[in-house]
Amino acid sequence: MSVAVADRPVRTVEPQKQPTETAYQYPGIPTTCDGAEAVVHAEIHISQAAGAYPITSSTTMGGGFNASVMNGHKNLWGDSLMFFEPESEHSAASVCEGFAVAGGRVTNFTSGQGLVLMKEVLYTISGKRLPVVMNIGARALTSQGLNVHAGHDDVMSVADVGWGMIFARNAQEAGDFCLIARRTAEASSTPFFNVQDGFLTTHTVETVRLTEPEFMKEFIGDPKVKLTNLMDPNSPLMSGCVQNQDSYMKGKIAQRWYYDQIADKLQDSFDEFARKTGRRYGHVDAYRCEDAEYILVGMGCYMETAKVTVDYLRDVKGIKAGCMAVLVFRPFPTRPIVDALKDCKAFTVFERMDDPLSTTGNHLTREIKAAFCDAVTGQNGQEKITHVPQVYHGAAGLGSRDVRPGDIIAAFHNMMIGGPDYFSVGIDHKTALTRKDDPDLRPKGGFSMRGHSVGGFGSVTTNKVIATIAGNVFGKDVQAYPKYGSEKKGLPTTYYLTIADTHVNMHSELEKVELLCVNDPTAMLSELTLKGLVPGGAIFMQSPYSNPEDVWKRIPLQNQHAIREKKVRVYYCDMVQIAREVASEPDLQMRMQGIVLLGAFLRLTPYVREAEMSDEQLDAGVEKALTKYFGKRGTQVVQDNMNCIKRGRSEMKEIPESVIYAH
Repeated sequence: MSVAVADRPVRTVEPQKQPTETAYQYPGIPTTCDGAEAVVHAEIHISQAAGAYPITSSTTMGGGFNASVMNGHKNLWGDSLMFFEPESEHSAASVCEGFAVAGGRVTNFTSGQGLVLMKEVLYTISGKRLPVVMNIGARALTSQGLNVHAGHDDVMSVADVGWGMIFARNAQEAGDFCLIARRTAEASSTPFFNVQDGFLTTHTVETVRLTEPEFMKEFIGDPKVKLTNLMDPNSPLMSGCVQNQDSYMKGKIAQRWYYDQIADKLQDSFDEFARKTGRRYGHVDAYRCEDAEYILVGMGCYMETAKVTVDYLRDVKGIKAGCMAVLVFRPFPTRPIVDALKDCKAFTVFERMDDPLSTTGNHLTREIKAAFCDAVTGQNGQEKITHVPQVYHGAAGLGSRDVRPGDIIAAFHNMMIGGPDYFSVGIDHKTALTRKDDPDLRPKGGFSMRGHSVGGFGSVTTNKVIATIAGNVFGKDVQAYPKYGSEKKGLPTTYYLTIADTHVNMHSELEKVELLCVNDPTAMLSELTLKGLVPGGAIFMQSPYSNPEDVWKRIPLQNQHAIREKKVRVYYCDMVQIAREVASEPDLQMRMQGIVLLGAFLRLTPYVREAEMSDEQLDAGVEKALTKYFGKRGTQVVQDNMNCIKRGRSEMKEIPESVIYAH
C-alpha cells in the first residue's frame, strides 16, 4: 500500500499491527477526539456537578460539560448533572468546596491565572480532605506579556497546596488520568489535579479509546454510596474551625497520615486500570533507559516527541539515549526517578517554565536534585547510591513554543560535550542551544498536511473534521492541531494534520508535508509557505479564477520555481464562491469556505480508494463527522456543509503541466 497525493506515491507504509482487544474486558471505544473531549467524556459519566469559571484553554472542557447539562444528561447513577458558573475562578473553587463538603462528586476546569486565583481555596479543599478533581489545561502565566498557550507556570504555582498532580502527554492519557485521579482522590481523601498541556493537548484531535460507561461505573463507584456528607446533621462533624497555638500544628501534621497513603492508592488505581483496559501507566514512564548513558526528563506532550527522537539517536546515530516522562508530580515519585537515572552519565530536565531566581533550577529539576541528595545519604527510605549523574536543565516550550526533535538532539549533544548546565531551546538567545540535525520523525507511511488560513474561515474546524473522518471512517491514527494565536478573527492561522497506521508521537509543527492547503491566497506571496512540501506533493489553493493560466500567473515567481523544481501538482477552486452560493445562513458564508477543503482532501488522498467504500458509505461517514461539529446548528447547516464538500470534490481543477512548464 502507498500513500499518494493525486495517485502519486510519496511514502511507503509498513504493515499495520492491529491491537488485540480480546485479552481485556474493557479495551475502550475507538474514536477521535481532543484532550478536552476525552476529559468531558469521563466527567459527564461519573461526576454530579461542575463548579467552573472556564478560562482559555480549559474553556472547551467547561463548555462540553455544560452542554451535557443543557441537554438533560444524567450520570451513570441517574443523577442530573449541574453546572455552576459564579463570578470568578476563586468563587468556582468555593462552589467545588461547598458541593464536596455536602458529599457530592464535583469537578472543575481551569487554566493559568484562573488556577492561581483559586489558590486560597485550594488549601482548604485539601485541608478538609475533599476528593475534588480539577482538570487543568496548563498555561503560561502572564508576566512580561499575555500568553494563553502551554506552560507549567500555573500548575507549579499550586504545587504546595496539598493536591495530587498527574500529567498527561496526549488525549488518551488526559481521559484515562481523569478516572485514575478520581479513584485515587476518593480512596485517599485527597484532591487531585489532572493536567494536560493547554492547546497542545486540550485542542489536539487524536485517535483515542474512550472508556466504556460500564467500566467507569465499576472503576469509580456511586458517589452517593462512597462520599461523606460533612454537613449531615444526623452525623455531625466539625470542619474548618479556628485552631490556635495549641491545636493548629497538631492538625496540620496529622494530615500526613492521608498523604502517606496516596502513592499506594495511586498504584492500585494504575494496576486495576491496566488489568481491565490493557493501558498500563505508572508514576514515571522510563523509555529505553536500562542501558542509557544520556537521558532526557520532562512532563507533558513533548515527551512523546522525545520517544521517537530517542529511537532515532539509538537506531540511526548509535547513541545510548533514553527519556523519562514524569507522569505524577505529586506525590513526587522519588525512588522510581532515582532508579531510572542513577546509572546514566548525565541527564537533562526539560521544563515548560522558567524561575530565574532559583539558582538550583526550576521545579522539576530541584525535586530531582533533592531526590538524589536523599539517595546519596540514604535518607527518606532511599537505598544509598554512590554515583550521581551530571544534571543539566533547560527551558523548553514556554508559551507553546515549538519543541522539535532538533531541540532534543541538541540537548543530548550538550550532555555529551559537557556544555552549559542551564540552557534554552527553540529561540534566538545567548542561552539557546543550536538546532543542527532536525530529522523527519513522523511514522513511516504517514501522510501530513499543513494549511494556511485566516481566523474565521472555518479551516481549523475543517481540520478536525478531516481527522475525525480519517480516524473513524478510514480507521487510521490521526493527530490534528491548530497553531492558535491569542488574537481572534481575521489574522493568519496555521493548522496541521498527520495520518498514519501507528500512534503519532510527534508533537511539533510539521515541516515535512505531502499536502499544502492555502485558504488564504496572500500566503502564496511568501516563499516560506512552500517550505517543507515534499517532492511530488500537492498544493490545494483558493482562487477566484477558473482559467489555469490566470491562477498560475498570480503565483509569485519564486514559488513557481519551487513548484517546478519539486514537481508539485497544483489544484485550485473558488472556495469563497462555493460557500457564498451554498450557505443558507449569511453568517456562515465565511466559515463554510474552509469546509470545501474536505472535498479536495477526499479526492487528493488515496484513503477512499483503499477503503473500497461506496459513495453512500463515504457520505454517511462524512455526515456523521459533520453532525458532531455542526449538528447543534441544525440539519440544514449539516447539509450545507455536505454540499460544500461535494462541490469542492467535483469543482477542484488542476493546473496542467503544460502551463506549469510552459516557460
